[in-house]
Amino acid sequence: MSAQPDHTPVTPYAPAPGAPAELLAQLRADRRAERWVPAFEGEWAAALEETRRTFSLNTLYEVVHVWQARLASAPAVDAFVASGHDESDFMDMAELRGRRRR
Repeated sequence: MSAQPDHTPVTPYAPAPGAPAELLAQLRADRRAERWVPAFEGEWAAALEETRRTFSLNTLYEVVHVWQARLASAPAVDAFVASGHDESDFMDMAELRGRRRR
């Protein structure tokens, strides 16, 4: 019998080294750049500080993954809003994932 765990925790894939710069360029080109660029830069700065404190890159990876998902889902969100559907009882995805905004 082995003392090793019978499962391996899933770690997020590491983004390419240039992914944050490419993501920032895409955010700057988006029509929401005025709001999104400062938000990304703030989250990125907080993640860098967390990385310096913990020596873990997971927070940086998470910021990249979350913003890639936001950017990828933006056209679908725009289409939903343009369709006139009622969005008054939506739930923030950060709440669903258990994160709190600072």
